[in-house]
Amino acid sequence: MIRFEKVSVSFDNQPILLNVDLHIKPGEFISLVGESGVGKTTLLRLIYFDVFPDNGTVSVAQYSSEKIIRLRRKREIPKLRRKVGVVFQDFKLLEDRNVYDNVAFALHVTGVKRNEIGKRVLRVLADVGLSHKRDNMPEELSGGEQQRVVFARALVNEPIVLLADEPTGNLDPTTAMDLLQLMKTINSRGTAVVLATHNYELVRKTTGRITQIKDGKVSEIESI
Repeated sequence: MIRFEKVSVSFDNQPILLNVDLHIKPGEFISLVGESGVGKTTLLRLIYFDVFPDNGTVSVAQYSSEKIIRLRRKREIPKLRRKVGVVFQDFKLLEDRNVYDNVAFALHVTGVKRNEIGKRVLRVLADVGLSHKRDNMPEELSGGEQQRVVFARALVNEPIVLLADEPTGNLDPTTAMDLLQLMKTINSRGTAVVLATHNYELVRKTTGRITQIKDGKVSEIESI
């Protein structure tokens, strides 16, 4: 489903990722670990084509970074991003819209019909346990609830993979474990999950593959 082939990336002549090979299968749960600044976010950005490799190819479903660049098909990037849900550490919610409208916004911008928007938003809010908060504004929610809205927004387009970039970084340990359980539930329903974190205690509670970034290299490890 997702394939990195000999991928290298650098910024300002500073190598970030070097000759990376990585395969992610449909429905997998992968923890991507490493200290801050080693390239976890860069690797995720490569998956949703916010960054392109200096060398090598990233393929996601039927989309290829090499073809998009060579054939000048950047118009395909929004289509690819509908298949990829992204959750950030900072919530990035729209402060002037309630929970329902924050989630619905992701569908409005892709041209989904109004009656379908309502069905999808209500379903995904139920999935993350926030049906009763649909009319609340972001400032009326706890940090954990705000992050659940972000998960709902990332899932409402029914992506093939959810990318979670330090999703529990601003949360207390109990809330972080609650969100990990949510990610496991999402994964159990068939959505692949890539969790990028330096919270090793969180990773120890997962059951999928663990992939480490160190010195620009990506390798699979047994445990941490």
